[in-house]
Amino acid sequence: MHYDDEELPARSLSGRIGAVVSAVAFAVALLVLWQVFRPLARGSQFYLIIFLAGTLPLVFLAYRSRFGNGGRERPTLPDWLLAGLALIACLYPVNPFGGGYDGFLDRQGLLEPIDILFGAALLILVVEACRRTTGLALPIVCLAFLAYGYYGGLLPQNWPIAHAGLDFAQIVDALYNSGSGFYGTPLDVAATYIVLFTIYGAVLDLSGASRFFVDLSVAAFRKSRSAAGRTAVAAGFLLGTVSGSGTATTVSVGAVTWPLLRRAGYPAEQAGGMLAAAGVGAILSPPTLGAAAFIVAEYLDVSYLTVLGWATIPTLLYYLGILLAVEIDVRRFRVRSIEVPATSAWRLLLRFGYHFSSLILIVVLLALDISATRAVVYATLAAFLLSFLDPRCRMTPPRVFSALSAGVRGVLPVVAVCAAAGIITAATTKTGLGAQLASLLVSGAQAVTSNPTAVLALTVILAAVALAILGLAVPVTASFIIGWVIIGPALLGLGVPAPAAAMFVFYYSVLSEVTPPTALAAVGASAITGGRTVPTMWQALKYALPAFLVPVAFVLTDSGSALLARGSFIDVLWTTIVAALAVLGLAVATGGWVPGIGAAGTPSRLLAAVAGLLLLYLEPLTIGVGVTALIAAAVWAFVRRRSTGSAPGDSASFGTAAKLRESATANVGLEERNAYSKDAEADRSAGFAEEKESPTERG
Repeated sequence: MHYDDEELPARSLSGRIGAVVSAVAFAVALLVLWQVFRPLARGSQFYLIIFLAGTLPLVFLAYRSRFGNGGRERPTLPDWLLAGLALIACLYPVNPFGGGYDGFLDRQGLLEPIDILFGAALLILVVEACRRTTGLALPIVCLAFLAYGYYGGLLPQNWPIAHAGLDFAQIVDALYNSGSGFYGTPLDVAATYIVLFTIYGAVLDLSGASRFFVDLSVAAFRKSRSAAGRTAVAAGFLLGTVSGSGTATTVSVGAVTWPLLRRAGYPAEQAGGMLAAAGVGAILSPPTLGAAAFIVAEYLDVSYLTVLGWATIPTLLYYLGILLAVEIDVRRFRVRSIEVPATSAWRLLLRFGYHFSSLILIVVLLALDISATRAVVYATLAAFLLSFLDPRCRMTPPRVFSALSAGVRGVLPVVAVCAAAGIITAATTKTGLGAQLASLLVSGAQAVTSNPTAVLALTVILAAVALAILGLAVPVTASFIIGWVIIGPALLGLGVPAPAAAMFVFYYSVLSEVTPPTALAAVGASAITGGRTVPTMWQALKYALPAFLVPVAFVLTDSGSALLARGSFIDVLWTTIVAALAVLGLAVATGGWVPGIGAAGTPSRLLAAVAGLLLLYLEPLTIGVGVTALIAAAVWAFVRRRSTGSAPGDSASFGTAAKLRESATANVGLEERNAYSKDAEADRSAGFAEEKESPTERG
């Protein structure tokens, strides 16, 4: 289970080295579990120092350097040296020879040269760990913030972003000996929440839950012409509830559902886009949202259950948009119904429905005001006990060891990102850059108009564009942290409630994952389907585009907060209905089809797009005009259909290209069907057969 989609592939370690890494990861997992019930006496920062000392060295062993011979599967001598240096630099603040941990804290603001030396070493190691796990983009951003902190005093002092300048000792002190640097909120969230959820996900996966979720999705829709598409979306949602990673969910779902999509007649790029969009929804799906959601809870000082409540309706709207796009494509591409080995969804639920129990338990425990950390530990214990209901998925001691070590290994990229994010937050805090950039953002909007409503709308548009661009370069977690310290104050200053502002930044940080040219979920999907990468990215964007605009409704009007389940039941209900109509309008505009009527020409698509935008403003006048425009779009499409004589399910109105695509995909033939049957086990669909005792059987 992984949380950051920008994670680069880790080494496949085996033998003694693999055993050493697994043993250390297992020890860290035990420390994490111990901290939940018996916190270390020295405080949270002391725990974070020990946690980072246990995880940062593993990054250099588990991830390639990609320099010289650093791409090998086995760690090289430099990797071992960096791992050893990381261990020493991390543990230096608690060493007994320099006054111990208390003595180190007493030197805050007055670091000695040896302190600065180890702090500088840790800075370099954190940036390198971030490069290994996520690529060059985030390290470059971190170095830019460091350069700003050091050289900012050289900027003309009449510039809004100029500051007095920080010397190197001040920068190291802020990073190494304060609560806003390496050991700030991001790393705290990774070490206390996220690692527990990765362990939980690993236990669920080994207990057969992931296999069951996919099998259930196939069984539920096997008799529908939309079965293949619905299965992919439903499986993405169900796996997303325990994953938190868009790319990992995309690949897992694609490995099973792509053969079904291919047999149904989906072009490779179209299927890949659908898989990527459904996979990215994993970062939005309760109860295990992406890593940034835990940081939302910490920044706003609310319970994680509250954040889950805020995320529920937007997540449903996100998947509604994808399902509408699926239904449209079924008619556009004349997708065929397919036959899969018969099974019963009810039979699967009766036999393996217990896999839902631990998910429900998390929500129930959170509702009972039990901390999120303890709730997920209890849910993990429940998943462990329930695994014994399936003889082939029992959590034996070796499997428990594997799950705990895999959970810690899965969080390594998040640890690197969160530690690196401390560089950004420390530089921003020390220089006051966040407030200055927020002021510039609002000033830019005010330079165009003086109308308060227009200023807010323009600021929101600029913020959305900025977050989308930022998301192209850095992981979701870092994108949210940077966006919150820069864009958050701008929105708050314009009167936007803190929950709405935070969730706006969160969703646009997530949705940037389907924005070309760095949509890694689409890259993973194209690897599964064999389709072209860039067209797959554009298809993923098409599927997710309606959801891109829904977060705007959070912040434009007071009514938008109801989409976060804040307000009376009636307010939440009517805003949800209106937002669903908006998603429908946007789906018609992007898909070019009016459900129940037929192809939508350019006028209908334009009207539908206008309707979607107006409905998202959630004010009586715009809602009335939006509904009228949506009806007009449907009427226009109906008149067009009558004039062309095409039936609602006819794709003729999409022209010769669509017919050629249909003809090409229709010739799948007996050979592919036979190949599919022979490779059923390889496609992980053996669990669909009735004669199998369990859909969760592992080889």
